[in-house]
Amino acid sequence: MAGRKQDPEQETKTAGVNPGYAVFQLSKALTASEEHEDPDVRKRGRERVSKWKAVLENILEGAADYGSRTPIAATPAWATLEVVTGGFATGELLAGGLLRDHEEELLKRFPESRKRQGRLSLNSYFLTDEGLAELCDRLKSGSYDMDLPEEGALMVAAWLADNGHSEKARELVDEISPFFSKLRFYPIPLDRPRSFGARVHVQDVGETVENLRKIGENMRILTQKEAVEVWAPFYDRLVALFLETVADGWPCRTYPDGWRERASALLDEYADLRKAHRLCAKPERADGNFALLREFLARCRKDASKLTGREVGRIRLILDGYVNKRGVPGSRQCTEARRRQRMDVRHPTHHEIAKVVIPRLEKLPGRDGIDDIEPLRQPVGKEESECFGLPEGTPIPESIGRKLERCLNETAQVLIERGLITSGDTLARVLPQTTSQIRAAGIRDPRLRGLYAAIYRAFRRRRSLLLLNLEKQVQIEELPWIAAIEGFRGENLSSRELARQTLEETALLVLSSFPHAVVPNKLLQEMLALARDASLDMPLVEELAADIFMGEFSPKFSESAKRAADFLDGSLYAVYYGIDCEEIRRIPEKKEKSKRFWFLRSKMEENNRFAPLCASRAGVSLGTWDPAINGMIIEQQQILTTQNLAALFSALDLADALRGQLSEMARHCFQWVCRRQQTKIDGWHGRLKMLKNTAYAWRQMIFFLSLLDRDEIAEFTDWAEKHFEEQSEEFRRRFRPALKGLMLAAQGRSLDSKSAASKGARRFLGWSKTGHWHRTPLPALGDQPGMMRNAAEKHTGNLASAASARLAKLLAGRGS
Repeated sequence: MAGRKQDPEQETKTAGVNPGYAVFQLSKALTASEEHEDPDVRKRGRERVSKWKAVLENILEGAADYGSRTPIAATPAWATLEVVTGGFATGELLAGGLLRDHEEELLKRFPESRKRQGRLSLNSYFLTDEGLAELCDRLKSGSYDMDLPEEGALMVAAWLADNGHSEKARELVDEISPFFSKLRFYPIPLDRPRSFGARVHVQDVGETVENLRKIGENMRILTQKEAVEVWAPFYDRLVALFLETVADGWPCRTYPDGWRERASALLDEYADLRKAHRLCAKPERADGNFALLREFLARCRKDASKLTGREVGRIRLILDGYVNKRGVPGSRQCTEARRRQRMDVRHPTHHEIAKVVIPRLEKLPGRDGIDDIEPLRQPVGKEESECFGLPEGTPIPESIGRKLERCLNETAQVLIERGLITSGDTLARVLPQTTSQIRAAGIRDPRLRGLYAAIYRAFRRRRSLLLLNLEKQVQIEELPWIAAIEGFRGENLSSRELARQTLEETALLVLSSFPHAVVPNKLLQEMLALARDASLDMPLVEELAADIFMGEFSPKFSESAKRAADFLDGSLYAVYYGIDCEEIRRIPEKKEKSKRFWFLRSKMEENNRFAPLCASRAGVSLGTWDPAINGMIIEQQQILTTQNLAALFSALDLADALRGQLSEMARHCFQWVCRRQQTKIDGWHGRLKMLKNTAYAWRQMIFFLSLLDRDEIAEFTDWAEKHFEEQSEEFRRRFRPALKGLMLAAQGRSLDSKSAASKGARRFLGWSKTGHWHRTPLPALGDQPGMMRNAAEKHTGNLASAASARLAKLLAGRGS
């Protein structure tokens, strides 16, 4: 870069971060922002352009240390960063930016000189006696909320000062005060307290209102309404006017008094109507009867004698067709036909009905859920009918009712049963509403307990950063204001038991509801927090990304594998995947080494045999950035650790709790694999993802089967063969080796033997370096790194060819 030199340390920091990914994302955003037909998508595209432009500039200028837990210089780890797809920080601080409405409202109290100081004045106000008293009042009433954890900092300071811990309060203020001019450290004021408990909601009332506002007009329905309500009556009058000229069965033979004046008025009326009603194209269709008849009317008004016999014949044909179809305009037959058409289109659109439902919601607290949504689903009332011009009694459509259900307060179990929580990721998003209360249970002071819970919920909304070198995401205990009150959290038996019970219920819920899917990382964070509060030693491991894997696993991975070896020794799982449980038990404990010199090989690594074992099982070597090879190594880690299944089942005794469901959970996995494998998926990347996810589900199925007795396994395999034979011939042909592998393992026979290979039995895995035996219509996985790169470059090139000028303009002035 011209005019700048990057030091070696900075080069080391940014190693492995490729600007191509950011260019690709920026190009996609640019295309969406300018070419997509949906204006909302274009708006979101413009927002993404701004964010990815910042990321790309950070990479090219070396302004961000991507891969570090503090990627933005002079920004502490506790500050909440704006993070985009892939874990890249844009450099924006979410607690900064433009003043929000409640900040602008508070600023109105101040004299003009202090208004100009913006956030500095607001933060300073809450350190005055008046401001501290206001915070204490809100603490007492609970009438506050926060979207970001920073917004709880000064409330913690207020509680400390109010409870005789002034020195701690001063230390906290000293730490955050350098950011007073940038960030807000005060909460969002509410008119009433928020309530949280065992019941949760997928989204709050405010979000539901915004979703309803996004329901746009259905152009097809609006076009149909215009055709029936505007143009059909006009066409009837047009036909009626020509019928007045019929004599001896032929039109244009006689013209009653005033006919030409009425024809002129009708044509002028058409011009006015067309200005206001442009949706329906039928009146302008050149070869359509409507446009032809209107053109003939204009010529008759001017000089009917110039019409040719052929043209008069065409007019006669149009009139005969009309009369034969619906009768003469104004007749009972015609009137009834038009009435039926109007009835067909008179029903209000979803857009119109949403306008009735929104005011119902706006009467409720915007940041809460709803205990009973039935009043919101009642038909349009009399006053609403008069206000919005809709028929009284109009029912609320099911699709709008489903949107309302998303803010229903219910247990997670009920929301899953109602299809509102559809994945572990959604469960992870709503769970903090409950776990925040449990995590705060050890705090005796009810005001501080509520404050801690609110900060916890806000903290859990933070997006994860891209991290390398076994770095860990920032933990809530690292927030200075949380650290200041950690000493007031007492551990007691009841809070530990509550945390364990909640953890067990959560694990049972996610495994029984989504048995085919691994527990997502976001949900693992909640489960780890509950495990700590329950004093459970549980080595839960995250799902790792193949594109940033650096050839090492932290100590908890080998510990998790050892737990799995103890739990599954001699089981179907160990036989199917060829696991030597004793070999895993002999892996020495790994010692932590300095992350500063992660790139150096030290003697300590000789004691870490887990990563080499995973690579050996995969048949590849460590020390490459090849995503396919990394994926194969990570998959073996997932097999040996069971990706948390063994850790959860052994620590929480889940086998007994799920005893009656394990067989059904295994069947669900098998059915899901069959269904997903036969789903039409466009794009090589989507198909590769499908292959990986079905291998995950297959592994979960093998684990559940391993907890059944021999007779139950035999019953499952009989069922699986019958279900398999019901699938398509193409799927049976390519997937039969996997089923044969399962059958052999169920008999206690190794899949690595020559006998198994001769029978065509194969172990189903999701990653491969040299083309998959599965023989799906996929590119060889062995070509994946180059394939991914080439496909990305091709796609990026296609996008960039249209966006290159825009990219150049955006990056102009950045330097070479």
